[in-house]
Amino acid sequence: MKISEEDADLFFRLTWSLQFYVNQQLQILPDVDSLEAYEAVSTEDKLKVRDALYEHLKLLDDFVAENPADLSAEELANVKSWRQPVRGDFYIERFLKKGTIFVGGEKSSQVYLVLGLHDSLEDIFYGFPPPIRVQATLLPFKGRIIYDGLLNVYRIYFGGGIRGDLKETYMAAKQRGRIIETLEPGAQPVQEAPAKPLPDWEPAVNQIAETARQLKGSRQAPIQSQAINLLKASVTLAQSAVSVPDDLENLHNLLHKTQRALARLETTLYRAER
Repeated sequence: MKISEEDADLFFRLTWSLQFYVNQQLQILPDVDSLEAYEAVSTEDKLKVRDALYEHLKLLDDFVAENPADLSAEELANVKSWRQPVRGDFYIERFLKKGTIFVGGEKSSQVYLVLGLHDSLEDIFYGFPPPIRVQATLLPFKGRIIYDGLLNVYRIYFGGGIRGDLKETYMAAKQRGRIIETLEPGAQPVQEAPAKPLPDWEPAVNQIAETARQLKGSRQAPIQSQAINLLKASVTLAQSAVSVPDDLENLHNLLHKTQRALARLETTLYRAER
């Protein structure tokens, strides 16, 4: 997913104006004497100016104060919000319809939902399956997270171990509602359709549990007995999961009991095959 074409045009107008101002102050590219000329320089040269900006953040404040590009108050507020970007190495873990999942590098396990600009990141990396390691600058923009249009890409192939770790980081963040979708303090991301209410499974699970309690095994049928024990342990776990899902310690204990019941059934089946 990407932001609208109108918003992408606005972002580039703002960021190129800011970077041109930085270049004027620091003379990183001394031959560039107009905004149009700056827009035409290579990505490599823009990276030099962008990196210099975040080494001299006072220049961002000066740009906002002086307003050399004659920006509106709202546009200046957008630029001012870029004073605290999230910068560094990230792993692009997957592409979703609503954005691209960025997982922080070695020093961070934060998970971000990032939108593309004129092109979605999935289109930019067409033919390169995730995970993809990149050096990026993430910025707030109108309640969402974007990157600043400049990426350094590491041409590295990742094995199953790293892929699995990144997937688990994403899945854990998704399950716990900790995917970061905005960098603006107090900002609310664009509202999506509300999630459907969860069904109330407790009466049905309790009915199954009552039926399971009436089942009895027999020494003459050890496989059947162990299967019934597994059923009872599983139903008890399900009851706790639907009634007190936040009691993780109890759920772990019941899970271990269920795993032991499963192990006993596996042993019984193994003995039957000997």
